Amino acid sequence: MATRGRILILDADAEFALSLRQSLETIGFNVLQAFDREEALLQIRSRDFDAALVSVDNLEEDGSLFGERCLAAQPGLAVIFMSASQSIEDAVRAIRAGAHDFLVKPVDVQSVALAVNRAVQQRSLRVEVKRLREAVAGAQGMGDLLGNSAPMRRVYETLRGAAASDATVMITGESGTGKDLATRAIHFGSKRSKGPYVAVNCAAVPENLLESELFGHAKGAFTDAHQSRAGLFLQADQGTIFLDEIVEMPAGMQAKLLRVLQERRVRAVGADREVPFNARVVAATNRDLEAAVEDGRFRSDLFFRLNVIRIEMPPLRARGSDILVLAQHLLERSAALAGKPVRGIAPRAAQRLLDYHWPGNVRELENCIERAVALTPYDHVTLDDLPARIRDYRTSDVVVASHDPSELVPLEEVEKRYILKVLASVQGNRSLAARILGLDRKTLYRKLERWEETRERQPAATGV
Repeated sequence: MATRGRILILDADAEFALSLRQSLETIGFNVLQAFDREEALLQIRSRDFDAALVSVDNLEEDGSLFGERCLAAQPGLAVIFMSASQSIEDAVRAIRAGAHDFLVKPVDVQSVALAVNRAVQQRSLRVEVKRLREAVAGAQGMGDLLGNSAPMRRVYETLRGAAASDATVMITGESGTGKDLATRAIHFGSKRSKGPYVAVNCAAVPENLLESELFGHAKGAFTDAHQSRAGLFLQADQGTIFLDEIVEMPAGMQAKLLRVLQERRVRAVGADREVPFNARVVAATNRDLEAAVEDGRFRSDLFFRLNVIRIEMPPLRARGSDILVLAQHLLERSAALAGKPVRGIAPRAAQRLLDYHWPGNVRELENCIERAVALTPYDHVTLDDLPARIRDYRTSDVVVASHDPSELVPLEEVEKRYILKVLASVQGNRSLAARILGLDRKTLYRKLERWEETRERQPAATGV
């Protein structure tokens, strides 16, 4: 049986203490006994305990003082007083003295086990919160990006190299992985940091307005063009222009953008001359670029013009313990904005965050933590505070060796879990995953789209 925590018992009734010790050991606790207060203090100073069960006869005279000495010897120790006193005043006095709980004798093992379990869980939570806070404080990062995982360390290295140059950058990765944050890190880490940072989502601007938005227009160039307007390329002069969702750009505009990048000059709609610009160009997409080129949806010459420095943003599921570092960072930010004293994440909730596959990546994690902070009645996020889709998530591990029918799944589910596992191992690169799986890329895409549609049709959890 796994040890559930280390407990110290101090009680003058040796027979009762031994009986209590044996009962707690039976359910998995590591229990030590002390036979007087000095021995108890010596043990508390020399070992880490999750809780101390201390019998006191008179809280008013010396019980509170002894509790304070225990806490001074080991700050954070959960001291649980056991007393024959049924006085409410004594219970309040014990809590004010720093006691974690107050049990009235005679006590039954079930009540003691419940109190000790709560103490161990809260200590575990405090340790985890402290560890995560230290991890957040010591985490590597660049700009607003945060994380210590190997994939993110590689991203930082490439970002620093990109920031030191003036080359065009292509950033790829799934939605919610932080492509905009990466672009800002390049801009604000470069010699152009004091210049403007201009971003445009190529998929969000109607096709008939995109050319005017990017390159500007002359007065009278079209209806409602009552005055000339500089486009985003000129607005970004001496700074950086970020072309998000570049693969969604219409074919005609792709040809015009290629010429602008080659000539480093723009011609406004309706104008008769070209104007030079000096802006760093960063493009991004959540699509498979090579597949888009192969399928004719994206010009190969524009691809090579943009793809000088390539940065692949890893999906959150491939970043390991970064998930908890980011979750703690987001929790502290959400708690501060909401004005709530939420300090950390309970161990079971933390494990479920690690298990979940995060199709929405950091953006989904941010929404999850903001919701949990808003709903939790405690000073920490529990498993019950997480959305149902995360709380009830089943890992993608494939079980094939079990003899328990309840653990076995249909063949289609095995295929799904294995494909998602391969995708996670290659950091979301669908072309590479298709080659590893021996699938045609379009077949893989159809499967992923079908599973995503199935997930979206499932009823959302209340409050999500």
